[in-house]
Amino acid sequence: MIDAAPQAKAPLQAYLIIGVGILAISLASIFIKFAQQEQVPSLLIAAARMTIATLILTPFTLQRHWADLQTITRSEFGFAALSGLFLAIHFATWILSFEYTSVLVSVALVTTNPLWAALLELIFLRTRLNRWVGLALIIGMIGSIIVAIPPTGALTFGNNPLIGSLLALTGAIAVAVYFVIGRKLRARLPLLPYIWLVYGFAALFLIIVVIAQGLPIVGYSPTAYLALLAMALVPQLIGHSSFNYALKFFPASYVGVAGQMEPVLSSIMALFIFREVPLPVQVIGGFIILAGVILASLGQTKSGQNT
Repeated sequence: MIDAAPQAKAPLQAYLIIGVGILAISLASIFIKFAQQEQVPSLLIAAARMTIATLILTPFTLQRHWADLQTITRSEFGFAALSGLFLAIHFATWILSFEYTSVLVSVALVTTNPLWAALLELIFLRTRLNRWVGLALIIGMIGSIIVAIPPTGALTFGNNPLIGSLLALTGAIAVAVYFVIGRKLRARLPLLPYIWLVYGFAALFLIIVVIAQGLPIVGYSPTAYLALLAMALVPQLIGHSSFNYALKFFPASYVGVAGQMEPVLSSIMALFIFREVPLPVQVIGGFIILAGVILASLGQTKSGQNT
């Protein structure tokens, strides 16, 4: 995201809405765990999340942005498809990670994506990396290692915590690639047609995988389907929409830092709902990651102000 001066003084409503957004995205992992407990395959959870969100956005997008959609070139469709592919990989690997590890570990690792995005932009886009972002990368990597490779006897709410950590890190890198690829297309398209296209391609890729795997889409409990619907409505649409609304009043860096409250709230909810009690070393690692991501966001703000 690109920082810009707030367009207006932030009213109380803006603070309330960004608070709702933080709570909404923090519920994603809880809904995922509920669906998995109802025996819904992780790939189907990912496909349902993106498909339901796309279907809800479709009438609004076609009604308001049909003219914008008609101007999209073949090359831009290609970028949208590629961006959607990496978004699909993000959700598939991240949601699958909950089968192997805890909410704290999975969410803490997947929210390292701003660090990976900064590294990818440095390598492929030749962007300048100021010292604060460079320091943030080092801090974030240290925190990731602490969380991803827990000591013997550490948190084992899945059957293989190390695989869970690797899947969550893969999800973080994939969504970072999604952001980097999407920057070019997002610069030209309004938000709604952009996310509709990318969500749609992500849903398509995930549906293809679900069909190829022969996963059943019917026969689950009402609780399972309710969790799938809630996942698309609450974290995907309410959460991300709240953040986009907040950008009218706050710099993007502030919104990005606010979003880093997700692992904190998610792990607190998992503690009470699923009795996932982390070891002190994992809590420390999570806060080190949080510090690195916040420092990266603030460092990017400083870089933007100095150019």
